[in-house]
Amino acid sequence: MSYVVAVVGATGVVGREMLNVLAQRKFPAKRVLPLASKRSAGSEVTFNGQKLTVEEATPDRFEGVDVVLFSAGGSVSRELAPQAAARGAVVIDNSSAWRMDDEVPLVVPEVNMAAAKDRPKGIIANPNCSTIQMVVALKPIHDLSPIEHVIVSTYQAASGKGHAALEELERQTADMAAGREPEVKVFPAPIAGNLLMDWKPGEGGYSEEELKLVNETRKILGAPDIGVSPTCVRVPVATSHSEAVLVRCKDKLTPEQVRKALSTAPGVVLQDEGTYVPGAHPQPRPAAGTDPVFVGRIREDLALPGAIHLWIVADNLRKGAALNAVQIAEGIFTR
Repeated sequence: MSYVVAVVGATGVVGREMLNVLAQRKFPAKRVLPLASKRSAGSEVTFNGQKLTVEEATPDRFEGVDVVLFSAGGSVSRELAPQAAARGAVVIDNSSAWRMDDEVPLVVPEVNMAAAKDRPKGIIANPNCSTIQMVVALKPIHDLSPIEHVIVSTYQAASGKGHAALEELERQTADMAAGREPEVKVFPAPIAGNLLMDWKPGEGGYSEEELKLVNETRKILGAPDIGVSPTCVRVPVATSHSEAVLVRCKDKLTPEQVRKALSTAPGVVLQDEGTYVPGAHPQPRPAAGTDPVFVGRIREDLALPGAIHLWIVADNLRKGAALNAVQIAEGIFTR
């Protein structure tokens, strides 16, 4: 069979990547419909080497559509996702609008694809980019012994904030190289040559991004009591998020046990030989444009015997967003 696929937010950085991934993975689409705001209607995007004209995302455009991939922000998803689902489409939403709704499954295919079967609202939520790559690496460890506590510090790329943020990083980098003071428009301070914490405030002194890591990890793993201690940082990298993670489980684990579990884990590429070699670790630059979650620097904590450190890197636009959404669609329509 083949299906009609709509991409809402098709002109954005993630929307364009969704079109790329659909084509690269040969999703059985008999028609792909790129949708965006009224302002973007009439522009063109590329799918499988062909130019497609973008149309305005309105409820009537979902008639006859089988699956809708949303990447247009929470307000658009809250308005249009129920409209698409009411017309019979399976909705896979990349925003934060539906992630913590009890009637909406939050899915990472390598971790909990079965949850996508129960979707009372016709909507499936794509988790946050930093959560996705972390839980792909955590699931094999959680299967060895239930995780009790995770401490995570993220190093998140500029592309996670959108195309305008990428352009600002490029401009600021050029400004600094030329000896000019970087101009700030998108970020709250210069990102080039700097580190920022630029997400909206959450509760208790945490950012919204940090609280997403807490709540989404618990929901995806089905473990509401897992402790998650997050710090999220934006770094002057174009694409690919990196994470330093400390995991403490119910049972003490050895690095060898964790390496063995991750060596065969779906979606994971293990880059760890058990020794420390400078530069021989997962890195954001080579990870960009690829699908796996790369894991390395596996080692026991020096102060907490049995607790394990990991270094996790993945392309935030692919596995952290577009690829994960397409994999969900594949799990529903092609298996």
